[in-house]
Amino acid sequence: MKRNLMLIVSLFTLILTLNIVTSAQVKRPFHNGSVWVVAVITMKPGMENAYKNYIASDWKKEQEALKKDGQIISYMVIETEAHGTNDWNMLLMTEYKDLATYEANLTKADNLVQTVIGNDAQQMQGYRDRLQIREVQDVRLSRQIILEPKP
Repeated sequence: MKRNLMLIVSLFTLILTLNIVTSAQVKRPFHNGSVWVVAVITMKPGMENAYKNYIASDWKKEQEALKKDGQIISYMVIETEAHGTNDWNMLLMTEYKDLATYEANLTKADNLVQTVIGNDAQQMQGYRDRLQIREVQDVRLSRQIILEPKP
């Protein structure tokens, strides 16, 4: 009898706990989307075309190689007018499926860039050359928010 009572109380507690957990789950009208790496760039005055030439050549070549390898979903460049002398005027954006994909492929991406752009010494020389035509204001890791409930 005592054993049956304990079993009934345990079963009741389990059902009550499951009810609380189920009702505590909130159905939100949004969910996480892809992850973007956003570089905020200031092109130096008079050097806009020089930097756009770099974007249209080496940067695009690197992005296309990452896309072909399945490491990124897409990429884009957004240009805007600067509102002050220290304001940015370009965004370089690279889209990844999710944060796990981005982190899992960091070494693989570095190896791919070594074959597409060149070794570390060549890449560092490219960084030095680009210092003359642009300044990187910031690089942010951002997450897209999809304004629909999670499927």
